[in-house]
Parts: sequence; structure tokens; C-alpha cells
Amino acid sequence: MSMIVYGAPLSPFVRKVRLFLAEKGLDYDLEIILPFGKQPDWYKELNPLGRIPAFKDGDFSLADSSVICQYIEEQYPDCTPLLGTNAQERARIRWLEKYADYEIAPLSTFCVFRNRVLKTSMGKASDEIAVAQTINEKLPPHFDYLEQQLGNKQFFVGDTLTLADLAITCQWVNMQHGDERIDASRWPKLAAHCSRICSLSSLQAVLAGEHAMLAKMASKAAQPS
Repeated sequence: MSMIVYGAPLSPFVRKVRLFLAEKGLDYDLEIILPFGKQPDWYKELNPLGRIPAFKDGDFSLADSSVICQYIEEQYPDCTPLLGTNAQERARIRWLEKYADYEIAPLSTFCVFRNRVLKTSMGKASDEIAVAQTINEKLPPHFDYLEQQLGNKQFFVGDTLTLADLAITCQWVNMQHGDERIDASRWPKLAAHCSRICSLSSLQAVLAGEHAMLAKMASKAAQPS
């Protein structure tokens, strides 16, 4: 029985799990479940909070993107490791993933993406004051920190791709969907890292579907009511 990821493609947390599986070379099916509105009753059995993603591997089910990725890492040890090779690397990766999910996501996804993409697709006005404050005041300290953490390395932890790189880049993708970019003149290392991870074939494959979805949402929003 194949693995199933439940969620919406534009969610950075769903994207994270999909990339994790792809980089490990594991096949899965994506079943669309929206994070808002009416959800099937059976979904609450997978995640009683109604959040996305949820996940099934045969008869085994889980919720929460971090927990899902940790399960996959341990359940399929012969696949490419993405959570480090020792205790220090694993701890560092988990910290950076948490940083992306809890510090960056409220700004890149729940402010920039929500206003520029979700609200406009529903015919609502984007709160550009909030977006400007996020871009000019709230995100720069995080950019400074991540630029320093990255240093001259190609990846955040160790010398190979890990979940830390995927989790952080997933948040930048949502910011890019909202027409904002990392200022390469101010944070050159972080901007280069974003471009490097975005060029991965796994992410390019996911983005193709996301861009098609965004175009469809924009077209529907432009139609007269």
C-alpha cells in the first residue's frame, strides 16, 4: 500500500513532507484536504485538530509535518538521510526546522502569502501595511540570523541537503508566491541558498503544479462576479 500525504499543495508544511519523500526516493499519493472550510469527517481521525498535513503509511497514520518527517527518516533508514548523521547534527536540524515553522511561517506564509495570494484570490483586499511591516521590519532580523547561521556553507547543517534546508526554503517559496524575494544585496548567502534549493528537481516538480494552481486561482478571481 502506498504512502498518502493529505493536504493542500500551497501549504509550506505539506510541501516540506512532499520534498522530504521525494529526496528520499519514496513514492506517495497526494490527497487534497484544505486547511479551512469543511473537511471530511474521517479526516479528524487522522488529525483531530483539522490541520494539514496528515499522513498514512499502510495502516499507520500521523499528523504534523515534523513528526511525519521524523517517522519517515526512522522507518526507511536505507534511504538518503535528511536528519543528520549524529546527535549534534540532528539537534541542529530540528532547531532550524522549528525556527522555520514557528518564527518564519507566521510572517512569510500567514502574512505575505495570506494577503497577497489567499485574500486576493477570494476577492478581498491585501493588507499592504501589514505586508510592508513584515518585509521591512519583522523579517530582516530573521534574515540576519539565518545568513549568519549559513555562513559560507552550501547547506545549513553538514555538507549535504537536510530537512533544515527544505523547511526554510518552503517558507521562502510562499513568500515568492506573494511576489517578495530575499534581497540578495543585503543577504547574498541566504538568497543564493534559496536559489540553489529551489533549483532541485524535486522542488521544481512540485512548483510546476503550484504555479498552475496559482494561475487558476488568479484567473478565477479576475472573473466578474
